[in-house]
Amino acid sequence: MDELRRRIRVARGEEPADLLLRNAQLVNVCSGEYYQADVAIVDDIVISVMPHQAGSLPTLTAREVRDLQGRWLAPALIDGHMHIESTMLTLAEFARQVVPRGVTSVMLDPHEFANVLGLDGIRYVLESGRGLPLTSYVMLSSCVPASSFESPYRTLLAEDLLQLLEEEQVLGLAEMMNVPGVLSADPQVLAKIEATRQQRLVVDGHAPGVSGHDLNAYAVAGIQSDHECTMAEEARQRIRLGLWLMIREGSAAQNLDALLPIVQELHPPRVFFVTDDRDPLDIMTRGHIDSMVRRAIELGLEPVEAIRLASYNTAQYFGLQNRGAIAPGYLADLVVLDDLKTFKVAEVYKNGVLVAQDGQLITEIVQDAASIAGVTGTVHIGNVTEADLYMAGKPGLVEVIGIEPGQITTRHLQEEAPLRVGELVADPARDLLKLVVIERHHASGRVGLGLVKGFGLQKGAIASSVAHDAHNIVIAGASDSDILQAAYALEEMGGGFVCVVDGQVRASVPLPIGGLVSPLPAAEVVEQLRALDAVAAELGCSLEHPCMTLSFLSLSVIPSLKLTDQGLIDVETFTRIPLQR
Repeated sequence: MDELRRRIRVARGEEPADLLLRNAQLVNVCSGEYYQADVAIVDDIVISVMPHQAGSLPTLTAREVRDLQGRWLAPALIDGHMHIESTMLTLAEFARQVVPRGVTSVMLDPHEFANVLGLDGIRYVLESGRGLPLTSYVMLSSCVPASSFESPYRTLLAEDLLQLLEEEQVLGLAEMMNVPGVLSADPQVLAKIEATRQQRLVVDGHAPGVSGHDLNAYAVAGIQSDHECTMAEEARQRIRLGLWLMIREGSAAQNLDALLPIVQELHPPRVFFVTDDRDPLDIMTRGHIDSMVRRAIELGLEPVEAIRLASYNTAQYFGLQNRGAIAPGYLADLVVLDDLKTFKVAEVYKNGVLVAQDGQLITEIVQDAASIAGVTGTVHIGNVTEADLYMAGKPGLVEVIGIEPGQITTRHLQEEAPLRVGELVADPARDLLKLVVIERHHASGRVGLGLVKGFGLQKGAIASSVAHDAHNIVIAGASDSDILQAAYALEEMGGGFVCVVDGQVRASVPLPIGGLVSPLPAAEVVEQLRALDAVAAELGCSLEHPCMTLSFLSLSVIPSLKLTDQGLIDVETFTRIPLQR
């Protein structure tokens, strides 16, 4: 009561505020206006926003006054859906990179850690987000595994998730990828959705290609959003049905340019920005949610609307009624901009405290090395030999995964079989590589085999323990010996990326935390990634970031053809198929 009484008195000008930001050019995402104003803050809350009027004198006072001298003041940015594992950074290091860019809140789906470590993976993310100048909310991973065709560390059931639904930082159920399970009213799928809705939390969607009756059924099941749209008409369908459209701009899947026209046409209220999957090189060069704001403005969207899509709308979807705007009673997460159109960040305030200035974090983050002790040593492939990589074949067509540059979808191709004495083999001259997925959680020795087209690699092998969503070992290579060597190199370093040529490791990116994340600073991780990309390019690889592409080739819920440790999966029919008919 005393706290509220003081806030009322400050708002009326009867007591001094803690902080007064004077002479701001306010970006008001509630009204869609820009105007000069003074903003008063008490503790971590905006108390008063007073527009300047001709001839009037400032009436608010404060213990500390900062004159913004006409610079822009906007709400800080929120990422509505992302995976910290895709950044390959700890949450502490991620905060060092994105908070100076104006990002102060993120909605994390830790389903990568959940696939590798079960509930302990989700708890690790919850714990590692505490005490940072970045609010890390968690959406509980709905599909571990993503489908029955994938093999995680362990399956998470509805009763497993129930114990975490009441955690303060948990905002709902993460992307419901099991579309067939929803449409067939699978009891486990519906139990997860119902439990979440009973807590008045949100359920995120994931519905690539779903339309018509099935999209209506998906929505009526209680799912409220989708981030898998790649075309404007898909987006229109979802908006018309009341679903929230998450516009995604990741490193591999970039959909902003294609979807922004629907925003410019309809200006719908239920739209916000997400990054989903961004690697550290992308974050350090292009940025994070801030880059989406810049690009939207470049494409002609009014700056205040672009910022609204990255702040207020996101908060509204998640039921965070006092986030994402600069208004009385709202959390004082703010950015000061030198330039509005380029979203050039000068200062960042988190909970009313200045935490970043001129592109640098100015508050200390202490990372406890002991906190990762229980989340390492997760790669165990057992006694896999070259004999396990043998693919018996015959003359004729072979089912081939075709890479779609810039997308996480693939094409379902059929190519003439590359044969050698009754064995299907890689044919680099025709851009056909062997693709191998090895189960890595329980050393079962289970291996999935196939062929992939689109890497351009002429020799050697590229391997990754980042393989959405079960995160088994995935390897593309021109020779069995290099493929096998790459698998054991990953096991030895506890996971990550590796490039092997003629039996020698030419480049590597160790990711020992869950086989997904590095404990190193972002600059060092980026240097390692660049070195690996350079080696891959020398070997003929035509992809800008081959390991990012490789990591999605075993995701069995994204069309069209994928490979898991259980075999080749036709995602269109949701069935396992042979290499040759």
